[in-house]
Amino acid sequence: MSTDHDDPHTLSDDTPPNDPPKENLVHFNPWRDFNDAAPQIDVFGDEPDPEQIAQFMEVVFGYSEGLIPVRSFIDKGQGIDGRPHNIWIEADDAVADKMATFATWAAREGAAVYVIPGTVAEPGQARAAEILQMQTVVVDLDTGDIAAKRAHLERHLGAPTMVVESGGVTPEGQRKAHVWWKLTEPAEGSDVARVTRLRGDIAAKVGGDTHFRSAHQPIRVAGSVYYKNNLKTQVGIVELNADRERDLDEFFEAVTDMPPAPGVSLQPEFTHPDKPAVDDVLVTPVREGAADDWSRFEGASAAIGHFIRMVHEGRMSKDAGWEGICGYNAAMLRPQWSVERLKRESERLWALHVDKNGPPLVRLDSGAPSPDELPAFSLGALLDDTSPMPADIIAPRVLTPGGLLVLGGAPKVGKSDLLISWLVHMAAGQPFLGFTPPRPLRIFYLQAEIQYHYLRERLRQIALPLEILTAARDTFVATPKLKLLLDDEGSVRAARAIQTAFPEAPPDIICVDPIRNLFDGGPDGGGENDNTAMMFFLKDRVEVLRDHIDPDCGVILVHHTRKLSKHQVKEDPFLALSGASALRGFYTSGLILHRPDEDASERKLEIELRNGPALEPKLIDKRGGEWVELNPMNERLVRQETGARHDAERNRKRDVILSLLFDEAAEGRVYTSTQFGAGFENQHGLGSEFTIRQRINVLASKGFVKFRRDMAEHGFPATKSHFGYLCVEGMRFGRDRVIDPETGEVLAEGEMVLPTHFKCPHSGRAREVENPAVWVYPEGVDE
Repeated sequence: MSTDHDDPHTLSDDTPPNDPPKENLVHFNPWRDFNDAAPQIDVFGDEPDPEQIAQFMEVVFGYSEGLIPVRSFIDKGQGIDGRPHNIWIEADDAVADKMATFATWAAREGAAVYVIPGTVAEPGQARAAEILQMQTVVVDLDTGDIAAKRAHLERHLGAPTMVVESGGVTPEGQRKAHVWWKLTEPAEGSDVARVTRLRGDIAAKVGGDTHFRSAHQPIRVAGSVYYKNNLKTQVGIVELNADRERDLDEFFEAVTDMPPAPGVSLQPEFTHPDKPAVDDVLVTPVREGAADDWSRFEGASAAIGHFIRMVHEGRMSKDAGWEGICGYNAAMLRPQWSVERLKRESERLWALHVDKNGPPLVRLDSGAPSPDELPAFSLGALLDDTSPMPADIIAPRVLTPGGLLVLGGAPKVGKSDLLISWLVHMAAGQPFLGFTPPRPLRIFYLQAEIQYHYLRERLRQIALPLEILTAARDTFVATPKLKLLLDDEGSVRAARAIQTAFPEAPPDIICVDPIRNLFDGGPDGGGENDNTAMMFFLKDRVEVLRDHIDPDCGVILVHHTRKLSKHQVKEDPFLALSGASALRGFYTSGLILHRPDEDASERKLEIELRNGPALEPKLIDKRGGEWVELNPMNERLVRQETGARHDAERNRKRDVILSLLFDEAAEGRVYTSTQFGAGFENQHGLGSEFTIRQRINVLASKGFVKFRRDMAEHGFPATKSHFGYLCVEGMRFGRDRVIDPETGEVLAEGEMVLPTHFKCPHSGRAREVENPAVWVYPEGVDE
């Protein structure tokens, strides 16, 4: 067959290899047979172009050895008849001159010139099985939007080596074209079948001539003349990148990954009388090399499409669909496709089917068929495997690839606030409370508690460094409060939102907050306390969603806890998780956030790991708007409630003493430690004189109280005290107004009282203050 579908002249596989028709076989000697007269120039049409013929022969045969099958015959529509001529030209240094001579002779005869773009061993050979070498991949674009198809090919396969306009014109007025890619070396043996398969696959994906999946399909020679339908024009090269060559393996991968052009369907309709009906596809073998009426690519696409429709319509489960696809592959494709290619093609066709027909109203696990094999390993295999461990999503082993982390906590304990801070740090690639990501993580936060405006308000209120927020701007994606369940339809909507948010690469973490608001217990409608319903939610909803997005993606579930006694929490804090016990047996990591003391701000984060060594609980608190880890050595182990009450009482007395000293100075009264203790004994709940002096001694050591030796300017006698009069930060003596002499503005009341000495927290001795205007606290003291 020629490049045009209505040409019946082909070099047939049915022609005996060594017994071609005697009247058509020409033993070519250009100087004897075709060079016996001067060329006749047709002033009304184009003539063969030796330069383009040479360029064409170099691209198509420059590396090849053997004989090139060449054919000429009268193009249709000229009103003349003529017999075809088959010749075989040696692929040597003189091949371009020989082809130019033959093309000139054919032009005088009104005949087109074709070659099979491959070489054979003997004259008379032209069958597909007799092709020894092929060094190009070609696609014939002869219908539809040729320009759009060329653009699609160049976008996905790169610039071609050569583009030839074959001379024909489509009904829309576009010139038909042959697009060529030259290989780095000739394909031989089994690689010839790979080349023809590539030609068929490319044609199928862009709507080209699929007959080029046959190795013996001839094609017009660039530089020759096209005579068809009373049109005489030159078959011309319109683009030539002579140095552009492709490695066969790399090009094969590129073609495999190339999607179909817009408007092109890969679902073949087997309505041609030479091909089986769609019902027969599943039981009709397909062999490599186009030995049958359609290729393995068409057969596999049809079979995969059948099973995808069954799964999409809910008439077949995912597992059954994949089993059917694998069964067809094993029984009907000869040789069969690899599992990797089969899976890739299934997923691609599934995506196309969903785009065309809408989401399936079935569970996600009935979606694109994928393998579900049961792995098993011997002891020896496990011991001998010394490959590196997979990198943690969150170290150390808190969230591992494909792992499930459950974060539990009572309402209002701060788990959502903690979680958002944690996830933003992970999205920025920064450690948080000792939890470390290997790099900035892509995180999708699927939450159903906080409405949009309050979500953005909360994110602004969380005190995070600017560099953290900047780094996480695009890698942290959150939903506003969702009003859906993770049921059939909700799972599909969630999957689409995740894939839309991260189109280039799947997320590293999917977080669901909280379980309760998105829980779907399955067809029986069980609740969170039902183990069967919980397992359904975890396996048929959460795991299926994760596997649909990326099997190695980590999942974080946020859950509420129920009220337990402090003894129960101390013994086993994870018993507090609400709902069925199945949840605890399913997760790979568990975290419980709780308050050891309801009257204190500190929280404890309990940690339970399946995939790593035990981690000690973390004592954390929110200080200055940021979550910080506290030193657990400072935590009381016994009588915690009593100790906390004593701490609160000491803080109260501190505040009372500092306030009294400040207010008394404003009234014109200052005190030594002894005078203050005596003056305020049993007042304001401060206790005895001794207790008050003891508190002042502590406050002086911590820098809350300092001293001024001389108050003579205010009428106070010199004191015999070792330290002096008590002084607190910001203290002013009296209420006389301080007025700006230039503006008359009242700046303050009273005269500032600055300290001259302080108590050394180490030696207890009085030391002079270096700069009285700057109030300094000892290092480590909480101001």
